[in-house]
Amino acid sequence: MEILNYAFMQRALLAAVLVGITAPAIGIYLVQRRQALMGDGIGHVAMTGVGLGFLLSWSPVWMATVVSVLGAVLMELIRWYGKTRGDIALAMLFYGGMAGGVMFINLAPGGSNANLTSYLFGSLSTVSESDVTAICLLAAFVVLVTVGLRRQLFAVSQDEEFARVTGLPVRALNLLTAVTAAVTVTVAMRVVGLLLVSALMVVPVAAAQQLTRSFAATFAIAVALGVSVTIGGTVTSYYQDVPPGATIVLLTIGAFIVLSVLAAPLARRRARALAAAQPAADPAECKIPATRGAADEVGV
Repeated sequence: MEILNYAFMQRALLAAVLVGITAPAIGIYLVQRRQALMGDGIGHVAMTGVGLGFLLSWSPVWMATVVSVLGAVLMELIRWYGKTRGDIALAMLFYGGMAGGVMFINLAPGGSNANLTSYLFGSLSTVSESDVTAICLLAAFVVLVTVGLRRQLFAVSQDEEFARVTGLPVRALNLLTAVTAAVTVTVAMRVVGLLLVSALMVVPVAAAQQLTRSFAATFAIAVALGVSVTIGGTVTSYYQDVPPGATIVLLTIGAFIVLSVLAAPLARRRARALAAAQPAADPAECKIPATRGAADEVGV
């Protein structure tokens, strides 16, 4: 294929595959925890890391990882102790992260808001070899956590109180989930972009849930869908010269719509099969009437 003759596209496709695996892998736990927008908030905080990377002449990917992890931990602490003011604190953290990113990158030598564009919306040509190395290492961490600790993370995501009673370290697992989500955001930002990564963490999971309710099946379908749309969006971006992040997200939403349409008749068929499997109720005339003695006992 012509597309594989270019080194930058080889790097972009590898990064796309890793993003397609990692984003739904952690997203399934966020959806179960009713924290579907957590990735969006971490993406805002990661902008400060990108700006600091330019300002300090460090790798923006690694700096964004550090800042995102710190932001994710802070978000969990706010969730535990914030009480009624927690939403205000989170809003300040998110918007402060955006403002910090813009400020730092403009303070950097030769920096401008244009440097943020590839990180906000993704870019194929700017994925460097050092970015691929960082993405591979970070993606390995995400896969190790989401697959290796899937039983524990699922238990905590479903019912924290039950998980605590069974002896699981609930707060430690919650922190690990938040940190893994932060790492996933930085993995995806070069391909999808910080402002769109949350969609890739949530929509494939929602699409998979249209077909199945089993956790294992949902996990597998969501990851397969994530890899398909990231590769498809990257290839489309190359041939049609369109933004990769927007293309990937639109393909993901399109897949959700298609699966939703296909799932409707499947759900009706399952309902009919379930109804047919249940024993039929006795006709009213065949029911045994209550005896007078039983009626007397209840005061009739």
